[in-house]
Amino acid sequence: MINLKYFYKGIVCSKKIDSPAIALGMSFIAIGALLRNLGFTIQESIFSTFLTYALPGSLVMAESMLIGVSLLNIFLAVWLVNSRLYPMTVSLMPLLMHKNQPRWKYYLSCHFVAVSSWLILKNNYEEIEKEYRIDFWFGIGTATWLIAIFSTVLGYYSADYLNKDMMMGLSIVNPIYFMCAMIGIMKTIQLSSAIILGAILGPAFYFISPEWCILIGGIIAGTIAFFIGEKNV
Repeated sequence: MINLKYFYKGIVCSKKIDSPAIALGMSFIAIGALLRNLGFTIQESIFSTFLTYALPGSLVMAESMLIGVSLLNIFLAVWLVNSRLYPMTVSLMPLLMHKNQPRWKYYLSCHFVAVSSWLILKNNYEEIEKEYRIDFWFGIGTATWLIAIFSTVLGYYSADYLNKDMMMGLSIVNPIYFMCAMIGIMKTIQLSSAIILGAILGPAFYFISPEWCILIGGIIAGTIAFFIGEKNV
């Protein structure tokens, strides 16, 4: 069973004033308004966030359905977009794994992997005994997940009061928070190189391939940063 003491600690961490969950909520207000404007019902909007729980994935799904893409193509598109969460999962598992915890917890907890929940855990995991970190993670994930669902509902019913510029502003709050958080952890030459080079190469490759600029820029920046770090070990 889940240890409620650490579960509640995870919930409390998600409610702190500096928590990225606030930025997450702002972005999902925009998602809720967008889904309503695209003709989704409130049930479909809630179900979307309930299952997808990722801002880019929700956007891709909504836009794909709008232009009449097949369900298989929507599935593949959302899957590819959310594959960016794989490195986060890889970095989280060594922090959470403990022999005294059942495997089902780890399988179920994968649904909660997101930028916001990942940042919260990374900032607080050292205060928690390793055996109970998975329960702590469940608390964080549940809190941020519910915030996303609630914000989707709020955005859906607030759509009439949000113009296009307001929706665009709200939708990028979470990415901006993540960018600021990444700048805050620029404490090694590898991280600093990856972030700086990514910020330069991403826009630069836009003029060559707008569709692939972020991916190409990220791969090249990360690869260069890796070898810079290896050289300076």
